[in-house]
Amino acid sequence: MIGYSTIGVKNIDQAKKFYCDLFDADVQVDVGRLAMIGKSVEQPMVAVCEPFDGNAPSCGNGAMIAFSAASKAEVDAMHEKAVSLGASDEGAPGQRIDDVFYGAYVRDPDGNKLAFYIFG
Repeated sequence: MIGYSTIGVKNIDQAKKFYCDLFDADVQVDVGRLAMIGKSVEQPMVAVCEPFDGNAPSCGNGAMIAFSAASKAEVDAMHEKAVSLGASDEGAPGQRIDDVFYGAYVRDPDGNKLAFYIFG
């Protein structure tokens, strides 16, 4: 259902590298201040963008982008990889909501909150 989600960044080149490395993906569309990153334009992507109005980007209070994983091991690996690429830990991988949800949380180098999760 989701085509792409856009997050504001301070340094477009740093953000492109972080998200390409994190997801082993490529820039699919690059228009200078905005880049869409993913496996193809036919699959959901994350877009990184220096704000159009020229003001500093800001993180939404309560806003978060969640990326599904195929297994708990993949949640663990994505969390570890994100931190190794410069993200800060916002919640180590673990079982949450009883046995229904397993997740991990980080903030990218610009402070945007990301989650990696699997139901079960």
